[in-house]
Amino acid sequence: MRVKKGIDEIKNLFDLRGKVAIVTGGSGGFGRAAAIGLAVHGADVAVTSRTVSSLEETAKEVRKQGKKALPISCDVTDPKSVQNMVDQTVKEFGKVDILVTSAGIAMRSPAEDFPIADWQKVMDTNVKGTFLCCQAAGRVMIKQGGGKIITVSSIRGLLGHPGGYAAYGTSKGAVHLLTRQLATEWAKYKINVNSIAPCIFWTPLTEPILNDKKLYDIFMSRIPWGRAAEPEDFIGALVFLSSAASEFITGDILYVDGGSTAG
Repeated sequence: MRVKKGIDEIKNLFDLRGKVAIVTGGSGGFGRAAAIGLAVHGADVAVTSRTVSSLEETAKEVRKQGKKALPISCDVTDPKSVQNMVDQTVKEFGKVDILVTSAGIAMRSPAEDFPIADWQKVMDTNVKGTFLCCQAAGRVMIKQGGGKIITVSSIRGLLGHPGGYAAYGTSKGAVHLLTRQLATEWAKYKINVNSIAPCIFWTPLTEPILNDKKLYDIFMSRIPWGRAAEPEDFIGALVFLSSAASEFITGDILYVDGGSTAG
């Protein structure tokens, strides 16, 4: 059966008015930019972090756009906490249209010396946490008849790096496959599952690297665009994957990386 869009639908392909989004890791660089970007384009946003107080600035910026903000405390590694987060969102807004899983951590160490406890912590947050959030929100979207899930990965999920990414890179490779797995399972429910995979970008966690000239030069030598990304560089890709514009795209890993994966 052919599905054709009318002119009005085409005009409103990127319109998120009336949509409800959950953004995990809402106090981080990516999560904060994501929440604000979605609000600018019309969505109400539930933002999560382990501590609600860290979400105040993000919530304030969402409300400045004339949209509702719901800060929620959530530990993405805890199934009960994740379910509570989704339940609170549905209670407040009545639905969940968009999920952005930007909660994550990075620990770097030479592989031969990597403490297994730290390695497991990265896996628990980046892989288990992503799955739990997708699972809980996915159940709501299945009942609703559709939704948009955007996982947050990294080019480290595709390419190795000499900087000690045995845990982080492995976790993001798992996020890539999880994204594709959920996309194939949930297409029948009209749930799009895609991923944004950034190169290194400016956050408080990356400042020690990017402010070190030697390390900065190493990273920039691998980015043809010649600079690290800013959190705002991801908003266009995020709005695209959250909107009707990406209706026929699922299981895709969108590299927003200044050309890092080009060669």
